[in-house]
Amino acid sequence: MRQIKKLKTLRFLLYFSLILMVVSCGPTRKSIAIEEGWDLLGELKPDFIRDKDVIEVHSTNKFTDLRFKVEKHEVRLNNLTVFFQNGDRLSPSLDEIIAPDQYSRNIEIATDGKFINKIEFKFRTTGNVFKGRANVLVFGKRYNGY
Repeated sequence: MRQIKKLKTLRFLLYFSLILMVVSCGPTRKSIAIEEGWDLLGELKPDFIRDKDVIEVHSTNKFTDLRFKVEKHEVRLNNLTVFFQNGDRLSPSLDEIIAPDQYSRNIEIATDGKFINKIEFKFRTTGNVFKGRANVLVFGKRYNGY
């Protein structure tokens, strides 16, 4: 009788462990919908002090516009420099606050598209340190020559 109870307990623990493993192995990142014609170029988590981050863009596409989506917390974008493969730079005048779950305005790069080498940001998460940092997704609009 004791062995049957032990077997039932062991079977219960085995099933429970199996269910726990299946549930915990799911994706930790939610899926995001990307608008057609836009590519995700990178993702950043700015700090609460003025932070300088760089995204290296490894794409063979030309881009005409940039925009950012902010998740979780508000972000203050102070400065942006886009470095192109031909050596040119673009530093649009920016000093804007982007609310959580919102997109920034579109930043026009070139109507005929340019190859981006890297993007340098100066920004910070606003708010409380204890509530966590923001997450910033960087999107580029692909050039369509047609």
